[in-house]
Amino acid sequence: MLVRLLYASRLAKGAAANVVDSILQQSRVKNPVLGITGLLCHDGSVFMQVLEGGREPVSALYNRIAADPRHERVTILGFEDISERCFAGWTMGLVDLAKVNPGMLLKYSEKAVLDPYAVPGGGSLSLLKEMIVTAQIIGRAC
Repeated sequence: MLVRLLYASRLAKGAAANVVDSILQQSRVKNPVLGITGLLCHDGSVFMQVLEGGREPVSALYNRIAADPRHERVTILGFEDISERCFAGWTMGLVDLAKVNPGMLLKYSEKAVLDPYAVPGGGSLSLLKEMIVTAQIIGRAC
């Protein structure tokens, strides 16, 4: 059974500046073995990530992330059973919000900043799906 999990977190104080590179490197090595695909969106201090795959591997990965000292305020924004993946082309795609048109963020939130804590999970997922359509995702690697 496939599931999709969307969560948000904040970069922990004192975390290394290259934390995104480290997370991506680990994801791109481990996720194919686990059958997990997804997308990581960040603005330097806030992360929003969608994970797709089997229920047990996705849940286990989320639990590891929630316990990771690099993350604070880890919050599930959405969890659902799915019949097909939206992010199947990425072992872990990346969106750097510094390079995204602010109008795209305004479409889904009150301000042109990433604040997944203030937006319904469905809106956040719609934003990520639009990023696929508008080719905002970098680091395509399978």
